[in-house]
Amino acid sequence: MAGVVARYEGRWPGEAVYCPACGAKLDRVEIYGRERGMCPDCGRIDFRAPQLAAAVLLRDEAGRVLLVERGPDSTQSGRWSIPAGYVDYGEDVREAAARELLEETGLVATIGSPVFVATNFHDPAKVSVCIWFVGTARDGEAVAGSDASDIGWFALDDLPELAFETDIALIEQLRAL
Repeated sequence: MAGVVARYEGRWPGEAVYCPACGAKLDRVEIYGRERGMCPDCGRIDFRAPQLAAAVLLRDEAGRVLLVERGPDSTQSGRWSIPAGYVDYGEDVREAAARELLEETGLVATIGSPVFVATNFHDPAKVSVCIWFVGTARDGEAVAGSDASDIGWFALDDLPELAFETDIALIEQLRAL
């Protein structure tokens, strides 16, 4: 994927400056080939984990994909994406995918196998790993919900402007099939 940040030079936005265990200012040291924060007082190493996200790839009988137009309060407002969102702590990843689909489109779906996994670097303050699942709509009425201004079914060769490079990569993979 073009533009993906393999290694960020310097400090990531939101990176800890003080030790969450004892409050001492963290030193920047190279650990395991990467610069990290390390507490000089208690020795705690600050490992920052990405957020987990889940998405649902729905296709109709004609092979079109369901996309949502990102709402005015969303990143990449006005662009389109596969319905997705963050997994809550303690929530099963497939349940999160189904919840996000319902919230954004009004559709209830059976969540199937993963079809794509990628790291999203579009917001350096919220790096995430997303799992795209194939889904089968089984109930509900397709209407734009939270975070979405509109929804629509699109042919792979006639897509609106997509918001995220990871969705573009998945679409390219689908086209290759």
